[in-house]
Amino acid sequence: MKERREMNEDQVRAAVSKIRATMNLVSELQVPTIAAVRGVALGGGMELALSCDLRVVSNTATLGLTETRLAIIPGAGGTQRLSRLIGIAKAKDLIFTGRRITGEDAYHLGIAEYLVSDVEVHQRAKTLAKEIAEGGPVAVRQAKWAIDQGYPLPLAEGLAIEEAAYERVIGTEDRLEGLLAFAEKRKPSYQGR
Repeated sequence: MKERREMNEDQVRAAVSKIRATMNLVSELQVPTIAAVRGVALGGGMELALSCDLRVVSNTATLGLTETRLAIIPGAGGTQRLSRLIGIAKAKDLIFTGRRITGEDAYHLGIAEYLVSDVEVHQRAKTLAKEIAEGGPVAVRQAKWAIDQGYPLPLAEGLAIEEAAYERVIGTEDRLEGLLAFAEKRKPSYQGR
């Protein structure tokens, strides 16, 4: 923010555009992303967390989209991602007021999926990543794609997206390995094929 004070309007536009593009890259990664939030995540930090698929927050964390307090708005996806995550009225409340919230508030509002102590944040995020990694890699990527692509659409269109994603896993070696491992009562060994 201190740098932006020295920027002209075109430089501000370019900087915000670059930040927005970075948040979009995070959001569009084919693999699940997990934000581990300790300390303070205000403005862009909060927008980065919102760009991730899942969020683990510390009970001592402070989060918020505080931009309106600076006479700007969240410009890197915050207005859109927060409203889709917690609903339009709650998002408007947080964004219009620029209110800072605790990690516990974030959890209760549905911004974070996990609330842990400060010292547990990174370990819980790593454990969650390991849990996700136990699934078939192609299936996890396709599940993410189906959710992300289908969510904003009417149900019938979303179901068509899901069907397309399912088609992409049918011919995989991993699907056959999963079925065989289930029959043999053992842990599957997925190869991402």
